[in-house]
Amino acid sequence: MTRIATLDANRCKTEHCHEMCVRYCPKVRSKVEAIRIEDKKAVISEELCAGCGICVKKCPNQAITIINVPDELDKDCSHRFGQNSFKLFRLPTPLPGIVLGLLGKNGIGKTTTLKILSGELKPNLGEHQNPPDWNAIIQNYKGSPLQDYFQKMSQGKLKFSQKPQYVDKIPKAFTGKVGELLEKVDERKVLDKLSEQLELKHLWSRPLSVLSGGELQRVAVAATLCKDAAVYLFDEPSSYLDVKQRLLVAKAIRSLTELQKTVIVAEHDLAIIDYLSDHICIFYGEPAVYGVVSHTHVVRVGINMYLEGYIPDENVRFRKDTISFYDKAPTVKKDTTEPVIKWSKMEKTFDKFKLTIEPGEIKRGEVIGILGPNGIGKTTFVKVLAGVEKGIDEREFERLTVSYKPQYVTADYEGNVRDLLISLAKKKFVSGWYQSEILNPLRMDLLMDNYVKELSGGELQRVAIAACLSRQADLFLLDEPSAYLDVEERLNVAKVIRRVVDLYGITAFVVEHDVLTQDHIADKLMIFSGQAGVEGKANPPLTLRQGMNAFLKDMAVTFRRDPDSKRPRVNREGSRLDLMQKETGEYYYTNNAKGREEKEESSA
Repeated sequence: MTRIATLDANRCKTEHCHEMCVRYCPKVRSKVEAIRIEDKKAVISEELCAGCGICVKKCPNQAITIINVPDELDKDCSHRFGQNSFKLFRLPTPLPGIVLGLLGKNGIGKTTTLKILSGELKPNLGEHQNPPDWNAIIQNYKGSPLQDYFQKMSQGKLKFSQKPQYVDKIPKAFTGKVGELLEKVDERKVLDKLSEQLELKHLWSRPLSVLSGGELQRVAVAATLCKDAAVYLFDEPSSYLDVKQRLLVAKAIRSLTELQKTVIVAEHDLAIIDYLSDHICIFYGEPAVYGVVSHTHVVRVGINMYLEGYIPDENVRFRKDTISFYDKAPTVKKDTTEPVIKWSKMEKTFDKFKLTIEPGEIKRGEVIGILGPNGIGKTTFVKVLAGVEKGIDEREFERLTVSYKPQYVTADYEGNVRDLLISLAKKKFVSGWYQSEILNPLRMDLLMDNYVKELSGGELQRVAIAACLSRQADLFLLDEPSAYLDVEERLNVAKVIRRVVDLYGITAFVVEHDVLTQDHIADKLMIFSGQAGVEGKANPPLTLRQGMNAFLKDMAVTFRRDPDSKRPRVNREGSRLDLMQKETGEYYYTNNAKGREEKEESSA
């Protein structure tokens, strides 16, 4: 077995821990320097380490991880950032005319892979102290398509166009207006078509600095598509977008295959990566420790393997539990309890936008999912409930204690994560239930000593969700809790919210664009309709079946169910199943016992 020892340098504080890892290491006590201290940080020798795990247990800051992997895997090492740092094994095989999807947890090597395949990062094959030259790299991949890929890259014959993961940083790198930026990069002369397809015309004269997350995302995708390149790479292109916009972006990206371009996409929305990709690679391993890239699979088979947590051709199980979906909507239960909230018709008018809230009610222990296009008043409605947005008759909500997680989370707290959660949860913080049902599923244990201001986007999102659920409240309000989270984290968040609501009988509103996450979390759906940026209408809560059908009918999108995993899959527009479901009015929850139609659609 090959040993991988990693150290989180931010968590390693030898000046405060009395160097416990060194003091208790059996090898060190036997005069073998398996661990030493350099520049106030621990350095572990993987060759000398016995793998006993004592240093892992003794480290008070949980800074050390030691993993054993098969020896045969070590020869496939593609990159390592340094001693005791993250290690990536294998690389995907990009091919012209194919959209290759990358699917896996956060922190497991997807963004690193995109950097390598875009030429931003030169693979060192694990030799971080003495990096190989291009000849050695090309020779290492001899006999595979990557040999030719890296050959062209080394000769400067490959041109790349890449969309970054965090689009909110774009205004810091580029100034000016949307039209100026896009016209500047329109090398393929397709800007007119893309601006129409991605609904960008109304943004033309706006500065980048005033755009919302969804608007920045569409501008970034358009800018990437406008460039004339051989290889196109997209890192999470669906973040901040509503369902319709996600499909528009997916169609625009897929159009590159007609030109025999090489396209690689890292994405967490299962429905979108399924719709977008031809082939898929699964990333598994231990976040921030090591990542392994699976062999390439047909997209349907690959996603089902990911949900199962088992890759048959490699005989690898990377997750204990299977991620399950259900074929039918939950049965509507009769509830005789009094409503927690009951509101009458309300209106709010801004300078150029009007929001109408139709009468409705919500009962104790219910989760109401909120679905609708961007720019149509969903966040405004949640802010009204939270008391953040004034100028509307919010008196009906004043008697409620509200805990609110906003759409855009900011790191304003000065202390660390532990101090923040203790201040909010108080006595609950030490209870076993709080630890097992909130902190453990949200993986808070590794973040407790980190300062809130130093967290990444995904870490900050998980902390914000934990903070929201920690407060004593009658009503939880969560606006886009799945942003920056991977597939497993999204479903864990849905389960955590569900459990807290069920146990304490608390009411919750959840704004979420990921249809699969809403399917897991919501009892009822509140559908917003209208014209983006002009007027919005908040309709009364509906059952899941009614709500999904109403929402997807407005989007003109239908979902089928995979016959094996039962996960929802987007139908190709105009396909047999698409037309049949639209005719019957069943856009989402369908009985897929008719396997013949499903197989025909799967092979489309």
